[in-house]
Amino acid sequence: MKSLNNFLDTEGRLTKFPAKRPMQTEALHYLAEKFGRDREYSEREVNELLLQWHTFGDPATLRRELYDRRFLDRDPYGRSYRLNEDFLKSLSGAAAEDGQE
Repeated sequence: MKSLNNFLDTEGRLTKFPAKRPMQTEALHYLAEKFGRDREYSEREVNELLLQWHTFGDPATLRRELYDRRFLDRDPYGRSYRLNEDFLKSLSGAAAEDGQE
């Protein structure tokens, strides 16, 4: 299986959205890690952050995928976004495991 590195440029930006679902999930996880843990973002701020981390110019698709796959949550009006609680817990769990080794 390909590595996510095959989809990143030398600056760590995603160069294309992978076609296969497992690699898409890995790419979305990578992008979700770029968001602040205790911060809410406007749609515009989400798009701006995503534009910094990909080169193919489609932040709307990435934003929707992050929301649809539960990496991001948004308010009922779609005005603010934040990292999904379950995703945050998975990051905290991974950090705890790393500390135990």
